[in-house]
Amino acid sequence: MSGHVEERAFLSLGGNLGDPAKTMATALHMLDASGSTRVVSVSSLHRTPPWGKVDQPDFLNVTAEVATSLAPLELLELCLDVERRLKRVRVERWGPRLIDIDVLLHGDTNVSDVGLEIPHPRMLDRAFVMVPLAEIAPDLALAGKTAAQWALGLDSSGIEKLDSGRDWWQALSREP
Repeated sequence: MSGHVEERAFLSLGGNLGDPAKTMATALHMLDASGSTRVVSVSSLHRTPPWGKVDQPDFLNVTAEVATSLAPLELLELCLDVERRLKRVRVERWGPRLIDIDVLLHGDTNVSDVGLEIPHPRMLDRAFVMVPLAEIAPDLALAGKTAAQWALGLDSSGIEKLDSGRDWWQALSREP
C-alpha cells in the first residue's frame, strides 16, 4: 500500500462476449483484491445496444466507484492488467469484447496523456456510461451539470436496467 491519500475514481465496465456479468464481477473482485483499490459501489447491470459497430450482441455495462491510492496512470495500468488477465483481446475498435474497463474520473484530476484522458473525453455523450453513473452518483458535478442531468439529456432508448440490484457482482464467482 503506497502512502498516497485515497482518491475517489469512477470506472466504466462493459462486455458482450461469453458471460459479461460474470466477467465484470470477476474484474471488480480483482480490482478490489489489488490492495490499492477498493470497490465502493457498483451500478445495476444495464443491457445496452451495440454502439459504433452494430452487427454484434448487446452489451452489458456498469459503472463502479472505487477508492484508490494509485495515481491515474497506475489505475489505468491496473485496469489494463485485469483486462489482460481476463483474456481481453483488442481486435477492432468498438467491436465485440469480453471486457472493457475505462477510467472515467480520478478525483478532480485532469489528465491528458498518451492513452489516457481524464475526465474520459466521450463519457458525457454516451448514455451507456452516463445512465449507470447517474444511478450511483447522481449529484456528481461534471462540466457544470450533475451526472443525473447529463444522463437525462442523452438518448437512452434501448438501454434496459436489469433487475440485478447493486450487489449483483458480489454474488457472482470470484474465480478468474
